[in-house]
Amino acid sequence: MTKIINSKHAPDPVGPYNQAVLKNGFLFTSGQIGIDPKSGDLITDTIENETKQVMANLKAVLNEAEMDFSNVIKATIFIADMEDFGKINEIYASYFNEKTAPARETVEVANLPRYANIEISVIAAK
Repeated sequence: MTKIINSKHAPDPVGPYNQAVLKNGFLFTSGQIGIDPKSGDLITDTIENETKQVMANLKAVLNEAEMDFSNVIKATIFIADMEDFGKINEIYASYFNEKTAPARETVEVANLPRYANIEISVIAAK
């Protein structure tokens, strides 16, 4: 069975996709950027604040599926500048237990939607 997951506490999708899809106990999220769901503004004042907003958006989607970061088994991080890796990694790490942290890759890309500096998607399992 497939269930579409959309949280009112995360930014609305802009296009033909949903925030996440739950199938056979696995949750596949769309990439989240640092959009404040209340204002619709992209948070770009600092990479730390942008990363915190991305994680807040992911948390909202996970919670809508009755999950949290402990359910995450895989993460993909896209960043516009690898020089920001250390700052991003510090914020990201605060959401996980180091001993049970998910598998992950981090990739520097030329551009992201709305010229965001970071986008993260996750796969979680119940």
